[in-house]
Amino acid sequence: MADERVDSEIVSHFLLNSCRLRQRLTHHAVQAAAHCAYLATQHPKHDVEADHIPLTTGSVAEFYIEPTLPCVSDVDVMYYCSTGLAIPRGHPPPTQLPDEFSDYVKVAEIIDSHLPGYVYLKLLYLLTYCLEDEKYNYVECDEEVYVSLVEVYLGTERDRVHGPALLTVSDDPLILSADFVPCIRCLSWPSQAADWSTRHRNYDRPDSATVDRVVNNGCDVVQVAHRQCRQHEWMRKRQFRLSFSRAEIVLLNSWMPVQQIVYHMLRVFIKNERLTDRTDNTGTKILSNYHIKTLMLWACELKPRSWWTDDLNFIIICVELLHTLAVWLSEARCQHYFIQDCNLLDHVDNLLFTSQLTVSELMSITETSLCDWFINCYVRHCALLCPQHIARLFDDVSTTARLQNAVAAVVDWRLNKLPFWSYYAFIHSQVVVVDVVSSCSLTVPSCFYWVRELSVIHEGLFVYFVAVVFLHAAIKISRNTLTEELLDVLSTICLQSNPVRHRRIARHSSVMSLTKSSRQVDESRSE
Repeated sequence: MADERVDSEIVSHFLLNSCRLRQRLTHHAVQAAAHCAYLATQHPKHDVEADHIPLTTGSVAEFYIEPTLPCVSDVDVMYYCSTGLAIPRGHPPPTQLPDEFSDYVKVAEIIDSHLPGYVYLKLLYLLTYCLEDEKYNYVECDEEVYVSLVEVYLGTERDRVHGPALLTVSDDPLILSADFVPCIRCLSWPSQAADWSTRHRNYDRPDSATVDRVVNNGCDVVQVAHRQCRQHEWMRKRQFRLSFSRAEIVLLNSWMPVQQIVYHMLRVFIKNERLTDRTDNTGTKILSNYHIKTLMLWACELKPRSWWTDDLNFIIICVELLHTLAVWLSEARCQHYFIQDCNLLDHVDNLLFTSQLTVSELMSITETSLCDWFINCYVRHCALLCPQHIARLFDDVSTTARLQNAVAAVVDWRLNKLPFWSYYAFIHSQVVVVDVVSSCSLTVPSCFYWVRELSVIHEGLFVYFVAVVFLHAAIKISRNTLTEELLDVLSTICLQSNPVRHRRIARHSSVMSLTKSSRQVDESRSE
C-alpha cells in the first residue's frame, strides 16, 4: 500500500513539473486569432454592411497550462452580428453600446421557455445611432416577431454542421479544426442566473472581484433547441440556449494551476475511456465534456483551498471527483452551475442500463487503478514523444526507483526542449500570419482583431504582422490594385484606434493622404 501511494505521488509530481504555465505565444493561440480574423472579414448574408464579432472560447481560452500531452484539440469560436442584441425581459432599450455595434441594431427581449436555460427572443426595438447626440434612439416594433437565427458561418464543402456549430477542417494537419457558433450578444447578466452572483459561498471562491467581472461580461444566446423540442417545427427554429462561455473563461482562468491540471486529467481520462461516447436508446450522449466542466466549477467553489493543496495528490483528488460524478449520474441530477433550477442530466433515465454501467465503472475506480492508468496511458505516452533512450526507460518500471528515474528523465527532456518549442511556435505563427494576410482580404474589423490579439500574444509577432501588411500593400500598389478597404486597414494600424468609431466619425486625414498618394501613383502610371 505504501508503494502504491508513492507511485501516485510520483504521478502527481510529474504532472506538476511537466505542466508549465502556457506562453502567450502558442501555435493554437495564433491559429485561433487567425480563425477569428478571417471570420471578421465575412459579412452576414442578410446585411453586407454588418460585421461578425468573434470571440475565442473553449480550451484555447480556458487553459493557461500547457501539459506534455496537449489539452487543446480544436478551436472554438463564437460570433455575433453587429446588428443584433438581446436584453433581459423588462430591461429598457440601451442608449449606449460598445463601438463594435452597427448604427442600426435590432433588439430582442429574452423570454423564458418551459425548460430552464432555454429561451425565446422576441423582437422589441430598432435602435438608430445619432452621431450628433452620440447615443442610440429607438422605435418599438409593431409586429410580434420571434427571432430565428438560421444563418451559419459559410464554410467549404468539407465542413459540416455539428450541433449549433459549423465544424471546419483544414487540409494542413498542423492547423486545428474550428467550431464556429453563431450567437446573439447579451450585454447584461441574465435574470435566469440572478441567484449565482448573490449566493452564499463558504470559501469565497470565486472571490467578489471575479464575480463582478463575470456579471459585467453578460452572456450570449445560442440557437439550439432542447432535445424534447427538436421535433416541434416552431420551437426547433426559435428556441435558444443561454450560453455562459464568457463567464467560464473568466472563472477557469481564475483557478489555481492545481485545479487546471485536475480538470485536464479528468478530461483525458473520460475521453480515452470513451465515456462521452456512450448514448441512450435515443442516441443522446449520457455524458459530455460540459458535465466535467460543471463538476470542476462546483468543486472549485465548494472545496476549501486546503483540499486542493495540502498533501497534494492529483490521483486522490480525481478519484473523489469521479465518484461524485458517478453519484450525480446514478441520481440523474447535475445542477447547472449558473442556473439554479436547470438539471444537465434531465435526459438520463436512472434505470437505464448504459448509465448504470457507467456509474459502476466510475465507482469502481480506486487510487491504485487510476494511478496505474495514468502511468500506462498518460506518462508512457508522454515518454513516446522523447528520444528513444528515454522512452526505453519505461520498458521496466517494476520498482519505485525505476519509475522515478523514468519520470524524471521525461521532465528533464521537456524542460530542455522549451527554447526550441518557443522558437518553433514563433516561426509557425509567422507562416500563419503570411498565409492569412496574403490569401484573405483584410478588412478594418479583421485588422483591428489582429492588432488587439497579437499585441497581447507577442509584441514581436505584432510587429511582424504590421510589416507583412505594409508589404502586402506595397505589392498591391505595384500592381495598381490598392483598394479603399486596404487603405482603411493601413490607417487603422497607424492610428491603433477603434475601427467602428473611426468609421462613424468619418475618415481620418491620414487615410485621405494615403488615398491622394495612391491616386498620384495611378495618374503617373497612366501618363
